[in-house]
Amino acid sequence: MRQELRAKVVAVCNKKIAAKGEGVGVSFYAFFANKNDDPELLMEAATWWIQTHKLDHFVKARKIIDMIDAGM
Repeated sequence: MRQELRAKVVAVCNKKIAAKGEGVGVSFYAFFANKNDDPELLMEAATWWIQTHKLDHFVKARKIIDMIDAGM
């Protein structure tokens, strides 16, 4: 996953945690606007989420941050 997307994922997860607490879950759709203005980036996130790591639809935001920090 490119660095730009990693930074966006961590920022969104941190924002969700700040608003709703450590137990909040996120989907890879949380990193994009409702309008699909960057399909390539969306597919990159979906591939990382679904194919590479076989994550469920909703995953704890803290887990996603930890995975990104670990270089996954």
